[in-house]
Amino acid sequence: MSSLPSYVASAKPVPQSNRAAWYKNTAPTYAGIMLWFVFWQDIAKGGGEPGGVLSMGIGTALFGLAISALLCHFLFYLVPGKLGMHTGLPLYVVGTSTYGVTGGLFMPGFLMGLLQFGWLAVNAWAVATLFCDCLKWNSTAPSLSHGIVATIFAVTGAFIGLKGIQYVARVATYLPLIPLIVLLILLAKTIGGVAEFTPGKIIGETNPQALAPLSTWGVLAILCTYAVGFFATAGAAGTDIASNNRNNCDVQLGGLVGITLATIVAGGAAIIIVAGAYGAGLVSAANQGNCNPIRLMGDILGPGHDGFTKAIMIALAISSFPAACFSAFIAANSFKTTMPHVNPAISVGIGTLLAVVLAVTGIVGNVIWVFNIIGASFGPVCGAMVADYLLSGRKWAGPRAGFNPAGWISWIVGFAVGAFNLVADLVPALAAYRGMIPVPPVAAFLVGFVLYCLLAKLGLESKKLE
Repeated sequence: MSSLPSYVASAKPVPQSNRAAWYKNTAPTYAGIMLWFVFWQDIAKGGGEPGGVLSMGIGTALFGLAISALLCHFLFYLVPGKLGMHTGLPLYVVGTSTYGVTGGLFMPGFLMGLLQFGWLAVNAWAVATLFCDCLKWNSTAPSLSHGIVATIFAVTGAFIGLKGIQYVARVATYLPLIPLIVLLILLAKTIGGVAEFTPGKIIGETNPQALAPLSTWGVLAILCTYAVGFFATAGAAGTDIASNNRNNCDVQLGGLVGITLATIVAGGAAIIIVAGAYGAGLVSAANQGNCNPIRLMGDILGPGHDGFTKAIMIALAISSFPAACFSAFIAANSFKTTMPHVNPAISVGIGTLLAVVLAVTGIVGNVIWVFNIIGASFGPVCGAMVADYLLSGRKWAGPRAGFNPAGWISWIVGFAVGAFNLVADLVPALAAYRGMIPVPPVAAFLVGFVLYCLLAKLGLESKKLE
């Protein structure tokens, strides 16, 4: 044991006596993530093309959503979840098999904590935008009103998350039900127009935009990019979440219900609401082409319901608070492990300051861009973990020494592949090659998986430690 760093040697698995059925932990945790309005409000938008993901009809959009939900479950969650259940250990310990006991401090440990502040920034930006719109304040970032709301939200969420899981639990019990209720209300108002929907009603008879509508492949690709990019870090966190499961059945059912079903329900409802609103002719001229159910809410509920519309928007903003607290809590735990000599209040405080800057400047306002970054970061992590798991006989291989070359090389190449389209947007010389990488988060996963397998076969795994 002397060769193991203290953070691995002292790790204690979750005892069987403390574990519970899938419907008490895994399923509700993931369902709360997928019901978050930040996930479903822009899912019908696509990349901004005319008609969004509805350009080829409702059926194609729902089919693409189902495919993306299954990818989230089977590629990004299932193996990390099984590793967590079998070992009872958290991700930063299980990850030492793929990245080494030294490398594991940085990947996935520190990276997971760092990306949580990206999520905190997205949350603060979205809530501030929604809240300011509701009160008729300037919701554009950067602006004084938006900045004040975003800062208060981020700092308060980080403070409660830093206090500990017991405080997070107090604000997370019932609030995730609010988005589900909102979706059901809007669905009831628009379902009658679904049969009358055609893509032409949302695209318009004349399309003045330079962008062409998405093709069938484009719809499938953008939905998979959107959903998988959003879910990537949550998939890897399945190690921690499923460590509270009793057996493989709990891991499977928790994911199928909490991830696959919840993704289809939340995303599918948002897509159907948009289609039904256009099919029923509820969308005003001012909102023509808008694919955001929240932005269409005033048209859907109709005149005379402004007070109710504002109440719903405020409720959605409040329902996002547990996610902010949870992000800060995960970051604090990660930094306590990877930087044990730094006061968590300092590390989380610096991270929160960064999140505030990202939120108030509006940098995180392009959520698809953010999802691509997250997918590029954790796609190869999940891919390499799956490869390591299969090569080890469907079990945890145990910690490896130092930096495991197979894990690190596969991550570097996988991240480069996943982030290529984003780099092409910034580098004029690469602009002509943009779009060359289809579904970047999934491509990053596949590169991480294949490259880890090849490098392991070539003997580029560091030695196992007892």
